[in-house]
Amino acid sequence: MATNERVFNFSAGPSTLPVEVLEKAAAEMLNYDGTGESVMEMSHRSAEYKQIIEDAEKNLRTLMNIPDDYYVLFLQGGGTLQFSMVPINLLTGSKKADYLITGNWAKKAYEEATKFGDVKILASSEEDNYSYIPKFKPEDIRPDVDYVHICYNNTIFGTHCNEVPDVGDHLLVADMSSCILSEEVDVTKFGLIYAGAQKNVAPAGVTIVIVRKDLVGKAPANTPVYLDYATHAKKGSMYNTPPCYPIYIAGEVFKYLLKNGGVKATHERDVEKANLLYGYLDKSEMFKPSVAKEDRSLMNITFVTGDPELDKKFIAGAKEQGMINLAGYRTVGGMRASTYNAMPLEGVEALVAYMEKFENENK
Repeated sequence: MATNERVFNFSAGPSTLPVEVLEKAAAEMLNYDGTGESVMEMSHRSAEYKQIIEDAEKNLRTLMNIPDDYYVLFLQGGGTLQFSMVPINLLTGSKKADYLITGNWAKKAYEEATKFGDVKILASSEEDNYSYIPKFKPEDIRPDVDYVHICYNNTIFGTHCNEVPDVGDHLLVADMSSCILSEEVDVTKFGLIYAGAQKNVAPAGVTIVIVRKDLVGKAPANTPVYLDYATHAKKGSMYNTPPCYPIYIAGEVFKYLLKNGGVKATHERDVEKANLLYGYLDKSEMFKPSVAKEDRSLMNITFVTGDPELDKKFIAGAKEQGMINLAGYRTVGGMRASTYNAMPLEGVEALVAYMEKFENENK
């Protein structure tokens, strides 16, 4: 079990956070930086909170090398609200968009977008239970689409776009909710990136949107004020009361990552963890990975025994050993180990050791 009686939490989200960040937040819970109040009690209009949100944006820009011609917004509503906000704000030319369907959330994003324009499926792996990232060529994209939408990492099924899809000259929009800050990405290859923070960044409640400035301000006149990116861009993400505490935690996570080598070093640690677990899965006679090797996620590693009862036994035994939330998504079954940035190598080592023991005892 982890130190200080903490379990190894393999949850897909809300997920484990860096212990150092949690300890700092605990120490500041009643008195943030000498203010005599908690961040949870602080006015979002105060000078102290203004500094928190400005530092969070500055540090995220540094971590991801976000150019000045992109807005960084801290919004609410999770990735799910972005399924609506993206088409409302970006379907402003032909009102056409093509969506790559790689999992449940990609499909939900597509279904929501169909309410706002001529939205088509570019390619899909649904017929094979989303076990791979479907391939497409730039010429498969309708020539006049306003954008192409992808889900970069599929939390439920454990697949990942291991290179930026080639969409030619088309605008690319990506849901990076479950992989943001786990790898270096060239932001300039995307018109818009969005990510619910509850996987790699913060508690649930804040959603990060990185959007090229020239795409903002074109929403239809009848757009609800809160659903227009321009509303939030003009007010520095504080049009209304923002999710103050999750933004504070996000800011502390950004500082933690910068102190520990940035995204590049974080990615190297993530690769080490994933290689350890996939290495065991590839040689195991009992446990089998669920997705195509070339499309494997570093963040969500899915596997099965082939026997649902044995899966249940494994999950229950893991919990007794201090490893929780290993059950696969309810519609998928099997197991899922989410090895986000804050999961220590020791957690994956403990999981592999338990898998080996379980396999030997249940042959």
